[in-house]
Amino acid sequence: MGLDVSEIEPVSRRSTAEIVADRIRAAIMRGTFAPGTQLGEVELANRLGVSRGPLREAMQRLVAEGLLRSERHRGLFVRELGPDDVRDVYLARTAVERAAALQVLAGSRDAAVAALDVPLGSMQAAATVGDSVAIADADHDFHAALVAASGSPRLRRMAEGLLVETRMCLAAFQRNAPPAAELVAEHQGLRDAVRDGRAELLLDRLGVHMDDAVNRILSAMPGAA
Repeated sequence: MGLDVSEIEPVSRRSTAEIVADRIRAAIMRGTFAPGTQLGEVELANRLGVSRGPLREAMQRLVAEGLLRSERHRGLFVRELGPDDVRDVYLARTAVERAAALQVLAGSRDAAVAALDVPLGSMQAAATVGDSVAIADADHDFHAALVAASGSPRLRRMAEGLLVETRMCLAAFQRNAPPAAELVAEHQGLRDAVRDGRAELLLDRLGVHMDDAVNRILSAMPGAA
């Protein structure tokens, strides 16, 4: 006997709370809402054109993700990241991306390279015109594509949150970003190591890339040792 699904309503594609969470997450990621900023419900609801119910649901999602913190009787604030947070974000990112890289090399390298070439091309174009925001977007997309190419949904979910926290670190603290041409070259090196199937070289370049980012961010943070 076949399964009768006639009484089951179709699932809506995306809820309002989901869309609102995406908008606030993007604003946090890009530094529009800086660390420590208090987010007022009334102002945000008016700005986004939504009721306070979906807004509250969205903000609780971001609390669960660790992007917002709740203070009793005070409200919700964008999390402030300290030196230990920066080190921990990149420690976790390195672990996730190393695991993803090994899976990529064990699978279809051609498909992975094709996926990496898209954000790499965007990064090169942004570097040509000196668009630092577009460069950061392409950097984000490159690493997301690397993890996605692993085929692991769990690695991908972990990477998504870590990449948002990375952008928070960069937006709040990085004042000595590497020259655009240098950043493009680093990502070309990662792409080339995937293309050539060189596991040791790929892992080494990933480690150097992450360590350099940590050092640059920490050097711009007051009181960071």
